[in-house]
Amino acid sequence: MPVRSVPGAASVAEPQGGKLFAPSAARNAGAICDLLAQVAPPQGRALEIASGTGQHVIEYAARLPGLTWQPTEVDATRRASIQAYADEAGLPNIAAPIALDATAPGWCADQAGQDLIVLVNLLHLISESEARTLIQEAAAALASGGRFVIYGPFMRGGNLISEGDRAFHATITAHDPETGYKDDAEVIRWLQAAGLELVQTVDMPANNLALVSEKPVPELFS
Repeated sequence: MPVRSVPGAASVAEPQGGKLFAPSAARNAGAICDLLAQVAPPQGRALEIASGTGQHVIEYAARLPGLTWQPTEVDATRRASIQAYADEAGLPNIAAPIALDATAPGWCADQAGQDLIVLVNLLHLISESEARTLIQEAAAALASGGRFVIYGPFMRGGNLISEGDRAFHATITAHDPETGYKDDAEVIRWLQAAGLELVQTVDMPANNLALVSEKPVPELFS
């Protein structure tokens, strides 16, 4: 499947030497790290979907050293940026970035057994069908007891809650009518349909939301 393009306003990343710099990633990294410190497993394997510039994964790896982080990105230029950030950080728990289109079916087979999957600021940039495929694949890739954290802007009960959200949603849908903000309750239903249980919904800065879900541990009967 071809990579879906996004409007420039939705994905700002400025070149800085061999790295890309996204101001939004710099702004929200601390809040996301604080959340992960509360909800992530203390150790194991962690997969970041759509790692972007690489600014986030180095922060996650430093804050959560018990997890081995696998960044992913469809775009080769961004994979190079991720590697540049990882090389600069010099942390032992960041794997080399890999190419992964998380909206395509079947990727869970190569990424099975994840203890944590993190998705930041992507659902509003893809279609409903792509979002549902991503969630189904992520659920299948999780180990029992593994957690899936989705962060980003959402509709709340079908409503856009600020002028900024309404303007951003309009920009995105004007570029591609199949994309745009997803409703929080609907995404929760998609998570549940994929076999995940909602652990908590967390209000985040700048009107963002985090949905934390978990893959149930099978009950053992004697």
